[in-house]
Amino acid sequence: MLQIRCKNNNVTKSFLEGTSLLEVYQDFAEELNMPYPVVSAKVNNTSQGLKFRLFQNRDVEFMDATTGSGHRVYVRSLSFVLYKAATDVFPGCKLFIEHTLSRGYYCNLKLRGSEPLPQDGIDSIRQRMAEIVRMDMPFRRFEATTEEALRVFRERGFADKVKLIESSGQIYTDYYMLGDTVDYYYGPLVPSAGYLQVWDIEPCFDGLLLRVPDQNNPTQLAPKIEQPKTFGMFAEKVRWDIIMRLSNAGDVNKAILSGYASELIQVSEALQEKKIVQIAEEIDKRFHDPDKPIRLVLVTGPSSSGKTTFCKRLSVQLLACGLRPMIFSTDDYFVNRVDTPKLPSGEYDFDNVSAVDAELLDDHLTRLLAGERVEVPTYNFVTGKREYNGRRLKLQNDCVLIIEGIHALNPVLTQRVEESMKFKIYVSALTSVSLDDHNWIPTQDNRLLRRIIRDYNKGAFTAQQTIGQWHNVCEAEEKWILPFQETADAMFNSALNIEFAVLRTHAEIILASVPRNCPEYSEAHRLLKFIHFFIPVDDKEIPPTSIMREFVGGSSFKYK
Repeated sequence: MLQIRCKNNNVTKSFLEGTSLLEVYQDFAEELNMPYPVVSAKVNNTSQGLKFRLFQNRDVEFMDATTGSGHRVYVRSLSFVLYKAATDVFPGCKLFIEHTLSRGYYCNLKLRGSEPLPQDGIDSIRQRMAEIVRMDMPFRRFEATTEEALRVFRERGFADKVKLIESSGQIYTDYYMLGDTVDYYYGPLVPSAGYLQVWDIEPCFDGLLLRVPDQNNPTQLAPKIEQPKTFGMFAEKVRWDIIMRLSNAGDVNKAILSGYASELIQVSEALQEKKIVQIAEEIDKRFHDPDKPIRLVLVTGPSSSGKTTFCKRLSVQLLACGLRPMIFSTDDYFVNRVDTPKLPSGEYDFDNVSAVDAELLDDHLTRLLAGERVEVPTYNFVTGKREYNGRRLKLQNDCVLIIEGIHALNPVLTQRVEESMKFKIYVSALTSVSLDDHNWIPTQDNRLLRRIIRDYNKGAFTAQQTIGQWHNVCEAEEKWILPFQETADAMFNSALNIEFAVLRTHAEIILASVPRNCPEYSEAHRLLKFIHFFIPVDDKEIPPTSIMREFVGGSSFKYK
């Protein structure tokens, strides 16, 4: 008999060897009384599907779709249902699940022969999805030798999956079947389609939007938000992928194996510099507008998006335009630590906009833009106090003021500055490539890897600590940063197509240090699993001005 400890209630029970997680849950279900349906579980802090069978004593924690792990399982399974429905309705079509958008997932559907999607096409796919869910069609998992899996994918014309698996170096490969439809996913799925009761699809730009449950309340759809500018930024990323001839991890790996890593880095950096030049030229043009000249550039973005290096590179290009940039951070306007708002846990909430002295910042900006000389503060992060050290600023006629910080686009910080004087920039590390056509890499994973590496290299936090804080970081971004991204005049993608190959060389040993017996191990294991799909590349050819240098070290820019 096995001893299985349920971490949801810390009760241990005995089960026969080979008992599935679903059977274990059914035994615990009544006493757990979980508010939402369980969709997966963690076994010894590693995510598993409910069909997973137990043959040794284990700790088990059951997950619903309110958890990050459970939500990923739900969305992954729903993606397979969408793919099967699309190919059932339009045989031979290609589905590309590209990125998150409007709190759902933007998908591109290409019909065989480049035919246009019929007017009722999305309705037909929706009806087939509903039918699959109603039938409670089971997801079947197969573990095969990589050679056998490659044969299966080649027979079905899955070039993206063939390239991924060929270059990943795995001995065995899992794949799934839903009815007679085959697909590959790098994480577990729910047992059957009947688990997927909350979803929808609808037209979105030139594709479709897969709508998914709200993670806070998975009984209803995540509320849709309009994001035309964000879509434009993603569309620009796709154009860059076409230029680079890289659409997935397999393409990156094959290019690296063919000796093109250096060229990929150079072209990626050139494309980013080209975008920064375009933004600088637009600022210069509007700076010299005789009617409504801009004087204030506001730069924001979520954690580890590369805002600081972006500002420094933008400053170089503004100098080349004949302007004199003056940068300072909203961090210097933090209130004294004793006055910082707190989270319900009692910890300081540094991401809250109230952690910034908005009134003082707004006053200083107004006076600077009026031509006054102003003594600005410097925040001492050791003492937790704002200090004045004689740093006095005055804007000259050819000066443009650049304000960088997570709240820079929040209008509460610049209430007294006329809108016509502001130029707003949103910086984000969009996922550089997908694993394959149906396995995207969330932008949050890109930024989390960056932050883990930077925190570790600085000696600020261990990987375990950074992962432990990440949920609160993302919640704060949803509340304080993302609502303002569509107000930006320009958006900048700070990710490189070859980024994960470079990050792997730094992240592997750091992630491997996370103890298996802590909750953060689950996330460390997941991150390790997906970066292992990328062939590692040394960072020696990453230029010293690259945004990546902000995280892996070796930047020629000076940081606080």
